[in-house]
Amino acid sequence: MGSRELEKRVDELESEIAALRERAQLPPVGIRRRATITIGHLPLYEISLGSDRGRSQPRGHAKAIIAIGDVASGVLAIGGYARGIVAIGGLATGLVSIGGLSLGLLSALGGLAIGGLSLGGAAFGGIAVGGTAAGYYACGPVSAEIYAISPTQSAPEADALFHQLGLGDICDAP
Repeated sequence: MGSRELEKRVDELESEIAALRERAQLPPVGIRRRATITIGHLPLYEISLGSDRGRSQPRGHAKAIIAIGDVASGVLAIGGYARGIVAIGGLATGLVSIGGLSLGLLSALGGLAIGGLSLGGAAFGGIAVGGTAAGYYACGPVSAEIYAISPTQSAPEADALFHQLGLGDICDAP
């Protein structure tokens, strides 16, 4: 192989490496959709997934009444990080939230749930049901607080509340 051929091959490889580095920083996949109908200043829906090379955005942020995106903010928010009145996502924060890590003012459902009414693997809140539960009323194998139902204890007040909420089958007193 001659020196000219070698130089040409090195140039080709360098351009391939540069292209790969660019793709690794901002993947070319991206979806952007937005409704033309607005309520107030928010569109009815927005879908914003993946990167947008034109705007140099590594992830999509949807802001709408119904928001779906890598980051979603809205009345109904669905995404990796979702925040809204009803939030569904890996990390979900809102009045009602469902997610891996769920923070809900009224209710939370998830692997780690923190909220008024919390249901999850680990649940913390006013009323908590989970594998590990801590709250004013708590139900689970490992439960702590004022009124608890666990394999070692059963408060009649907690038993009555969980039956009233329809959780009696889950939280049976020992």
